[in-house]
Amino acid sequence: MVATAVDGYGPSRGGVVPTVTEHRRSGGAFAMIRPSMRDLQWRRRRFAVAVVGAGVLFGLTLAMTGISAGFNAEAAHTVGSLRVDEWVVGHGAVGPFLGSSVMTETRIDEVENLPGVVRAVNTVFTRKDIPVNGQPTDVNVFGAPPGSLAMPAVSSGHQPVAPGQIAMSTKFPGVELGEHVLLAGHPFTVVGTVDGSTALAGVPNVFLTLADAQLVAFDGAPVVSAIAVEGSVGDDLPPDLTVVSNQAAQNDLLRALKQARSSIYLTAVLSWIVAALIIGSVVYLSIIERLRDFAVFKAIGVSTRSILGGLSLQATVLSLGAAIIGMGVGALLGTKLALPVSISWQTYALLPIVAIVVGLLASLIGIRIAVSVDPAAAFGGP
Repeated sequence: MVATAVDGYGPSRGGVVPTVTEHRRSGGAFAMIRPSMRDLQWRRRRFAVAVVGAGVLFGLTLAMTGISAGFNAEAAHTVGSLRVDEWVVGHGAVGPFLGSSVMTETRIDEVENLPGVVRAVNTVFTRKDIPVNGQPTDVNVFGAPPGSLAMPAVSSGHQPVAPGQIAMSTKFPGVELGEHVLLAGHPFTVVGTVDGSTALAGVPNVFLTLADAQLVAFDGAPVVSAIAVEGSVGDDLPPDLTVVSNQAAQNDLLRALKQARSSIYLTAVLSWIVAALIIGSVVYLSIIERLRDFAVFKAIGVSTRSILGGLSLQATVLSLGAAIIGMGVGALLGTKLALPVSISWQTYALLPIVAIVVGLLASLIGIRIAVSVDPAAAFGGP
C-alpha cells in the first residue's frame, strides 16, 4: 500500500492515492482537490445515479414549494381583480367568501350612507358545478351587479349585464363565447372570459349578475354573502356588521386549503430528508471503501483539514449537480401540474445553497470516519 502511495495513482482503491511529490506540489491546503475529483470520475456511475435521484427529489420539493406559494398568489389575484377596498360581512362571519354569513340585501342601505363610502354593492359567493361531457366540473360562483366593482375585467366579450349571462375563467375546459352551459341546473350563455381566474387550488371562477347568483346560491332569496365597498366605512358601522380587509378576504379563500398545505409541507420535508440520505449514503460508501487511502494520505502528511476539504468538495459537487437537475425538474412540473404553481427566482437561487447545506450535513458521519482514521492502518494487512 505504501508503494501505491509512492508510485502514483493506482486503480486498487479508486485510483486516487497521490504520490508524495504530488502532495507536496499541491501545497497542502488544496492537496485533496485532485484526488476528490478523481474519485468522482472513478465512481461516476454511482455518483450520477445519486445526483439524478437527489435532483428529482429537489425538483419535487421545489414544485411543492411553488404550489404552496401558488395558492397565495391565486387568492391574491382573485381578490385583487375585484377592485374592492373593504368588505362588510354579517355577524359571526370571518370573510366574504367561504366564511360568509348571509344577510338581507337591504343592509347595504346602512353602508352606502356612511361618509367614507364612495360606492357599495351587494355580492354573492358560492360553489357549484357545471357538467362537462357528463361529468361535473367544480366552479366558484361570484355574483355582483353589472359594473366594475366586485366584477373583474374580461379578456374577451363583456361582463354579464342581463339575466342568463355568464363570464367564465379561461381555465374552464373548452370555454368559448356564445357557448351554453348549465350551472346548478340553470342555463347560461357565455358572454365573456376572464384570463386565468381561479381560486381554491385551481378551481375556475365564473361571474354572474347579482340576481342570477342569488338564484343559483339561494333559490332567488333576497340575501347576500357580503357587501363590497369602494372607499372606507370608518367607525360608524352598525354593531352587527364587521369590516374585513382584502388580506382577510384572501385568508378566507385560503382556509379551505389549510390541510392541503400541511400535507404539501410534510411531503416537501420528507423529500429533503430522502435527498439528504441519498447524498449522504453515497459519500459514506465512498469513504468506507477508501479508508485505507485516507490512512495513506495521513501517513504521507496530508492534513486532516485537507481531507475534510476534499470530502466536503465531493458533497458540494454532488449537491450542486442535484440542485441543477432539481431546477429543471421543478420548472417542468410547474408547467404540467393542474394546480397553481408560483416559483420565484429567489426560490431558484436559494435551492443550490440549501442543497449544499443539506449535502454537507448528510455527509458528516462519513466525513467524521475519514478524518479520524488511524495512519497506522496504511501499513496493516488486507
